[in-house]
Amino acid sequence: MAAGGCLLLLLLPSLVAALHSPPGCKIRITSKGLDLVKQEGLRFVEQELQNITVSDLHGNEGQFQYNISQVKVTDLQLAFSDLNFQPQQHLVFNINNASISLRFRRQLLYWFFYDIGSINASADGVHIYTVLQLAKDEAGRLKISNMTCNASIARMHAGFSGTLRKVYEFLSTFIITGMRFLVSQQICPSLEHASLVLLNSLLDTVPVRNYVDEHIGIDYSLLRDPSISTDTLELDFKGMFFPRVREDQELENHAVEPVIKETERMVYVAFSEYFFDSAMHSYFQAGVLTIELQGEKVPKDLEVLLRATFFGTIFMLSPSVDAPLRLVLQVSAPPRCTIKPSGTSVSVSAFLNISLVPPDRPPVQLSSMAMETKLSAKVFLQGKALRVQLDLRRYGWGPMGAQGEFPPHPTHNCFLLPRFRIYSKQSALESLALFSLQAPLKTLLQLTIMPIINERTKKGVQIPLPEGMDFTREVVTNHAGFLTVGADLHFSKGLREVIEKYRPVPTAAAYSSSRPSEPSLDPSSL
Repeated sequence: MAAGGCLLLLLLPSLVAALHSPPGCKIRITSKGLDLVKQEGLRFVEQELQNITVSDLHGNEGQFQYNISQVKVTDLQLAFSDLNFQPQQHLVFNINNASISLRFRRQLLYWFFYDIGSINASADGVHIYTVLQLAKDEAGRLKISNMTCNASIARMHAGFSGTLRKVYEFLSTFIITGMRFLVSQQICPSLEHASLVLLNSLLDTVPVRNYVDEHIGIDYSLLRDPSISTDTLELDFKGMFFPRVREDQELENHAVEPVIKETERMVYVAFSEYFFDSAMHSYFQAGVLTIELQGEKVPKDLEVLLRATFFGTIFMLSPSVDAPLRLVLQVSAPPRCTIKPSGTSVSVSAFLNISLVPPDRPPVQLSSMAMETKLSAKVFLQGKALRVQLDLRRYGWGPMGAQGEFPPHPTHNCFLLPRFRIYSKQSALESLALFSLQAPLKTLLQLTIMPIINERTKKGVQIPLPEGMDFTREVVTNHAGFLTVGADLHFSKGLREVIEKYRPVPTAAAYSSSRPSEPSLDPSSL
């Protein structure tokens, strides 16, 4: 018994870690962001309520037979509305004292008198209270999993015209009560369809597991249900890249978990070192962290430098001294990212093999150098794509930011102390000879190799936001072990536009069954 208890204590830390895997990417939406969502959501709710379908109302009272049909919403006034966070997993959407203007067709038969016309009505004191429950589905996607709704109409008025106006006014209480009941009964089903079907189709546009390029993909699946406080909503994403040749590969996350404390902007996105490490590990596993330059592709300045320095002696000893030169730069281990408040850096170890390639003969290897470098990394947003630009040089900015290639910018984050070292894998003597090559070789690598690397990563990776929602006024801030992107949001497309783009085409049967039937003009049908 005691042994079993000790074993449980030993396993407890690993069980806790498994239940709470740290996210590689975290998103916080603040109350300011929710206010923007409320504005766009209110327009969407108005559009949905304008399309509500109300069943026909027909019956008889003594000698009176009536039919109310073709009910149509003509105007909505949703002046008092609010959208709030509700712990633990809910959003509350509340509409108070709204008004709905209606127009419907009337038919009345009284003995031998038949009357037909329209009625303008208004529903006042409309109250709608909805609670949306958010959760992750089996695929790790954010979904509206449940909705509760309560709708009521305090008052309803109608204006009548026509030959039997007095009769309608006599029966108005009965007709208006019935219409108020029918309209209030259609509000919640309409909003339930809008939430569980239409808004969930919008959430389907958030990338969960997709390909970044021909070599790697990204897994943005949610690790757990969203966490909601009174002021914020937080989403923990896996944030792990994977090589496409081994899509089931998992890289264990030992990085610091991002902690977002800020609330001034509409949204904050945090990325841990694990996010960037998994990207570089996936590229390494895909075998693409190799660059080969041969013949005319080798920069002339670099070739002259190699032939004129220590390697000149080696060249002269080779019978193929005039043969084309080949350089192969190959990363020897997955690069590692380090994020500090002072900036971001990437540590890289690589081999540089130098060979002569005579025509129709085997290559002649001249030297194999080991390289260790710490690259500065500039992280920034371009649209919804997170991009990283690497640099080898040591650079700084003057008072006006005039020095160096990259100007200071609030959305850029730079590490200002790159490090570069080369040494021979063959002998200490050759390592001493290589020392004088460090500065010029570093410069030439910056001018030749770094543009190739940055071109490959130019596309960046998309941040998990729904289609039609974009960032503005981005600011990148470094912390110990992670960085955050604070931004405001704006809708480049309306909710309706995106939903209509992905709405499934209804079948003919579904269309005919949902379309209200045309009322008969034949009095005998009453």
